[in-house]
Amino acid sequence: MYVHEVEFDGRMRRDLIASLRLQAYSERVVLPHERTHRGPKEDRLALLRATRVSLEPLWFVYEGSETGIPAMLERVATRAPAVTFTGPEGTDHRLWVISDPAIHASVHSALEYLSVLIADGHHRYETALAYAEEVGGDQDAPTRFTLALLTDLGDPGLVALPTHRVMKAGVAVTGGERKASLEETLGALRGRVAAGAYHNHQFQVLPLEGEVAVVELHEQVIDNILGKREPEEFLLYTRDPAEAVRWVDEGVGVAAFFLDAPDLRQVLKLAQEGKTLPQKATYFHPKPPSGMVFDRLERDRRL
Repeated sequence: MYVHEVEFDGRMRRDLIASLRLQAYSERVVLPHERTHRGPKEDRLALLRATRVSLEPLWFVYEGSETGIPAMLERVATRAPAVTFTGPEGTDHRLWVISDPAIHASVHSALEYLSVLIADGHHRYETALAYAEEVGGDQDAPTRFTLALLTDLGDPGLVALPTHRVMKAGVAVTGGERKASLEETLGALRGRVAAGAYHNHQFQVLPLEGEVAVVELHEQVIDNILGKREPEEFLLYTRDPAEAVRWVDEGVGVAAFFLDAPDLRQVLKLAQEGKTLPQKATYFHPKPPSGMVFDRLERDRRL
């Protein structure tokens, strides 16, 4: 078990790294919020078969500010870290090893009855489930667990960024609130269930009814435009809104749609209700680096 701390863009986030028992979605303990596709899972399964090692933690968030876990992580982080390193995108990372059995028991007790939302790693989680069934073993076999990075939903350093959409074909949307610029459009989305749109060198804001803008954008706008056509065949994605505008101006797409950062508590609420969001509904940042911690999926594994 480890404490992980990452500094980025003037922020700091603190996580717990541990083994998480694999459970089927039907048990409503591990909650997905995005749909998955077959191709990435086949690649991941081949990697697990070849290495028998979890090479990177899957990322989960939980709502548990009353559990005492954040305070425990803070106490551990007052010591000198065991490892420090610089990660991708100029991120600074620190790791502390938790070897005290009493702390292990306390963490287990605090988190035992909480559900967790998959922040990043839907394909890898489903691959781990498939691998566990393929290999077999009793309920405490190493393959029945996955390496997990767990973040409290209330951590001030937890960041989820929006992913904007560019439609490659279809009818442009009209009738929204006209805006003069990309900056004004993005600013008008904050605190609202709404989406921005760009077509023919004009910006507008589309008010939406519902709770989560990305869900309502697809149900009320994109699905209506595309009809029975598969959305993933007609959409491009980018986290850079200026790039979305450029793609439309260059003729790569006919219209761009902009979103504000998702409300993670609303995402968790929908997941608890058994609902999934459209692909690329969230982008948690920065992601834990691969190779930071390994978990050997063998009887003599070490974590």
